[in-house]
Amino acid sequence: MVQQILERVVGYERRFSTLFEEYFDTLSAGLDVPSFSRFTPDCLRLLRELSLRGGKRMRVVLLHEAARLATDEPVEGLDAAALSIELLQTHGLVHDDLIDDSPTRRGGPSTYYAYRERFRDHPQTAMGLTVLAGDLALALSLQVLLDAKVPVAVRQAMVEVQTRAATDTFTGQIIDLERDFTAGPDEDVLHCVADYKSARYSILAPLQLGLLAAGEQPALFAKELRDYARLVGICGQMRDDYLDLFGDAAAMGKPTGTDLRDGKHSYTVRALLAAVDDTERLMVQAALGDRSCTPQSIAAIREIGERRGVPDRMQADMRRYAQQASAVAAGWRSRWREEAVTFFEHVPQWSVERAT
Repeated sequence: MVQQILERVVGYERRFSTLFEEYFDTLSAGLDVPSFSRFTPDCLRLLRELSLRGGKRMRVVLLHEAARLATDEPVEGLDAAALSIELLQTHGLVHDDLIDDSPTRRGGPSTYYAYRERFRDHPQTAMGLTVLAGDLALALSLQVLLDAKVPVAVRQAMVEVQTRAATDTFTGQIIDLERDFTAGPDEDVLHCVADYKSARYSILAPLQLGLLAAGEQPALFAKELRDYARLVGICGQMRDDYLDLFGDAAAMGKPTGTDLRDGKHSYTVRALLAAVDDTERLMVQAALGDRSCTPQSIAAIREIGERRGVPDRMQADMRRYAQQASAVAAGWRSRWREEAVTFFEHVPQWSVERAT
């Protein structure tokens, strides 16, 4: 059954890649843009390039498998929902790269740095156009749902889901920044950030949209869907934070230690500070927020963490939350289809085993 699931995942990814490309092909012709504007087509080009450069498309997979919980028949509205999910993701990437001053994204220049290169003598213009590009992606993510060929009630419910997901994500981005101004944020704060910033739009919204498209009423199962999404979101964020220091830089395609240099009070930083002695704590704290921190210093902190057993403890925590999430999904067997439930049981474990 796992092999069948993996084959379905590949199929979803391939089909969506074609769908996304076709969407941008038609968007340029259908968007109401003044004939004199050169900046608007350029903005659409940058959004297209970023959107089509890849990503795991796991949100699209979750959407389709959520519909399969209710039926294995073709379901109208999934294409529109998939486009909406990934356009909201594009919005988030554009703004995240601006907030983090990131030069690259998915193997190419970030939207912000593409604009900085074009408007070298006009930094405010580059920043403004970056914000507006992200805003346009958000508006398009809602527009595709408004244009979906589904019953009015379903369309309205889908728009409500995505609007709420976007609102929660913005709140998550705000508290993510706030977290790093909090002295020693506790685990509950980190869980809350992971929930709002990631889990609600990456996991909960695809679940809700897929069920809505398939004729279900996700509001009837709100608590268990939220619990599942939150637990998987925590697993995923822990894994991201773990890989940032203890991952394989070659496999990830980026250097380790970014969170430390950026001063982020991540799960890994919290685990480090809880495990080290006073001398080692001073070393970690000196690196935290130091953009000039050398690879050698990052390697030394990694070695300290390994010696203190931080990777093992973090992996044990990830497995614990993954098991809790899988148990929530297992409870769906009495209501929904076996093979789709099995998929959602496996998702948390895949989340904590990934290498990138």
